[in-house]
Amino acid sequence: MNMSFDLVFCLLCCIVACSYAASEEPQVQTSLGRIKGSLMSTRLNKTIYAFRGVRYGKSPEGERRFKQAEPVDAWSDIFDATKEGPTCPRPEDPELSSEDCLRLNVYTTKLPDAANKVSRPVIVFFHPGGFYGFSAQSYVFGPQYYLDHDVVLVTVNYRLATLGFIATGDARAPGNLGFKDQVVALRWIQKNIASFGGDPNSVTITGCSAGSWSVIFHLMSPMSKGLFHRGIAMSGSPTTPDLLPTHQTHLVIKQAGFVGCPTNSLDAAFECLKKVPFKQLSESLPKFLEWYYDPVLIWSPVVEPDIPGVERFLTAQPVDLLQSKDFQHVPLITGITKEEFASWPMVALQQARNGHNSIYQNITKNWEFAAPISFQYERNTDRSKHISREIKKFYFNDEPISAKNGENLGLIYADALIGFPAHRFANLISVNSRAPVYHYQFTYQGRFSFAVWPDTQKPYGVVHQDDLQYLFYMSFGFPFFNATDPETVMVEKLTAMWVNFAKTGEPIPKNNDLFKGVTWSTLDWSKRNYLEIGERLNMKNNMYSDRYALWERLFPLAPVAKAYR
Repeated sequence: MNMSFDLVFCLLCCIVACSYAASEEPQVQTSLGRIKGSLMSTRLNKTIYAFRGVRYGKSPEGERRFKQAEPVDAWSDIFDATKEGPTCPRPEDPELSSEDCLRLNVYTTKLPDAANKVSRPVIVFFHPGGFYGFSAQSYVFGPQYYLDHDVVLVTVNYRLATLGFIATGDARAPGNLGFKDQVVALRWIQKNIASFGGDPNSVTITGCSAGSWSVIFHLMSPMSKGLFHRGIAMSGSPTTPDLLPTHQTHLVIKQAGFVGCPTNSLDAAFECLKKVPFKQLSESLPKFLEWYYDPVLIWSPVVEPDIPGVERFLTAQPVDLLQSKDFQHVPLITGITKEEFASWPMVALQQARNGHNSIYQNITKNWEFAAPISFQYERNTDRSKHISREIKKFYFNDEPISAKNGENLGLIYADALIGFPAHRFANLISVNSRAPVYHYQFTYQGRFSFAVWPDTQKPYGVVHQDDLQYLFYMSFGFPFFNATDPETVMVEKLTAMWVNFAKTGEPIPKNNDLFKGVTWSTLDWSKRNYLEIGERLNMKNNMYSDRYALWERLFPLAPVAKAYR
């Protein structure tokens, strides 16, 4: 009986795909219903069948706000996926946002039909943005570069900021709703991606910054088991100097105060926040900043309480799960860019070089107050003060911050927020995983960047997220690289490596002239070896070892919690 149904369903999918593959509005038949898409073009002018804004979860509005996402119900009409869906609420563009944002985008260049069964590897991308910014829309992360290769690309929206990461430490809001949204999306992919020519048994999850945290958490989450088979974690890790919290009730009260809700009790604050218009929540986000533009991370992932009948996404501290080998042992690529967050304080450096030193003077004067906020470790303790002094001594030799040494302030941001957590993760995953781990540093300096000097428009360096411009067409701020652009070679190299890894579990393609003589060895922590991805591809050792040694000394690994011994 089941075999007959499966056969009929597969034939129906093939007939529908065949009928519409060449039309202006391709259609596919999924287990939930029919979906209508549109056409786009790759860098090399291949036709992309694009299905944008596909709903994977019920709208988390009204009574569903602050609750775990539910899978979308089947539909009887044709779902219109010809244009962008809404972004999840965020401060950048509230007019394009909606709470009905549990959407994903599917891109492919070949749909299955009656004559050809298509089963391509799937790359899933979780976007960056500190868990409060960016989105998966095609004008932000376009498929035009990836889809010159034979893969299916899926980009995922998930709830952000208060709506996605509120955590009361109890049954009201255990936390991590944004990650649980991603789980619902991964489950949707398992059930439906074959209709788009994707192989549900070959899914690689990828992400940058907050998206990299997402990838690493999925490695550790019991909710994500069996939903993916490889991972690529770019420029971000939850193995931070400070441990993750178990709740964020102080932020709940803060958020309540920012939007006019009661602040005298958690119950009253939470109930009021359930009814506040989402735009008010989004627009209030800058009020959480405590010191200039810091902290970079506001709503944090949490270790969830054990609540009967509620799935837990994160059950323990990441460092404990890694040291206890309690994670999915799948092939992994992980690494960082050369400068990372070093550009974060570049406005202060620019002003100091122009003779205006007020920001640096203020930071120097208030160092022990500001450093724990900016670099995100414990506050207001004797240990915290000691750590702040040691950091100042190492990076500034105890001298006042000025134009002469101001670049070193950027190095602290780079090391504290990205570099050292990524270093610690690479260490723990490489020595505890049974699967291969590939480590890299991205050093290629193109003409464009997320951080450019305002007077020259030249890049600060190879900063945080700069590598994404070679994987995606990001039309909001970067050009489309064509055959005459020098950056095109890096587009070809980086997409080829990431796609080959998604296909085979090994990043270096065989029989490709771009990779003649290139070897990317798996990470051996005794050598701390990594691939430098620059003008050339070369293996190197000991990335920033002197700087990271300081952070290892200041933040030694705590003993594994008793539950994991």
